[in-house]
Amino acid sequence: MSEPLFEHRLELGGFETRALELEGGGPPLVLLHGFADSADTWRLVLAELARREQRAVALDLPGFATAAPLREREPVLPQLDAFAADAIRYAAGPRDERVVVAGNSLGGALALRAGERDDLPLQALMPIAPAGLDMPGWFAIIERDPLVRFVLRSPLPLPQLVVRGVVGEAYRQLAFARPRAASRKIVNGFTGHFRDRAAVARYLDYGRRVLPELVDPFSLARVRAPVLLVWGDRDRMVPHRGSRKVLEALPETSYELLHGIGHCPQVEAHERVVTLLLQLLEAPRRKVA
Repeated sequence: MSEPLFEHRLELGGFETRALELEGGGPPLVLLHGFADSADTWRLVLAELARREQRAVALDLPGFATAAPLREREPVLPQLDAFAADAIRYAAGPRDERVVVAGNSLGGALALRAGERDDLPLQALMPIAPAGLDMPGWFAIIERDPLVRFVLRSPLPLPQLVVRGVVGEAYRQLAFARPRAASRKIVNGFTGHFRDRAAVARYLDYGRRVLPELVDPFSLARVRAPVLLVWGDRDRMVPHRGSRKVLEALPETSYELLHGIGHCPQVEAHERVVTLLLQLLEAPRRKVA
């Protein structure tokens, strides 16, 4: 028996968004994607969870994919925090069940920030390569990329195929330990929301706005929910040395370093991610091996 995945629209934190949702049993699970990504990044994970009849919901974050845009002239992280908090309450439902939150990159940062609050029904957190701990210059690399600059500065309209090709190559190089091994289906899923030059420019603008807010975004000592920290040891975007800050602030944190994996384990090592999630869902207060 496999639970069907259904796609629908929601309003959370004042933003309309798209949800990919599974009904089923077990503690409710919220999945948050990273910068410039979408709920689609969790499809491989969701397919495995469906076979196990585990309920879960993955969401487009405000500003990305099909979600409503971020509000201008307002800090980015508070807007995303409000959205994540409402997503947790949505998953908790009328019985106010305790929720497990997993997030990759920017979504991982939001998971940790949610854990600092005492007004949310949290059971456990699984940040995957969370942003905001040790930020390298990956955003500058994207902006300097000659193909990205060509897309932004071309005086002529560019076909969607060209724009998606440029974005897809940048995604391969930054997100994967072995760029050429990334499947076309996965890359196409990522680039599907980059339909024109305006989308690329909008995402880069969001990046410029949020990066200063990610310099020191945490009060980790306030996190009370159990944490399982997951990272790829070949992450080019957010080096795993940032894990030290979490482990020092939260000594009871469980830590899983995935060998030969890049920035997005949910697509490069989705079976391992599912295994870790299920262990966390089944025994959230016990250290995960």
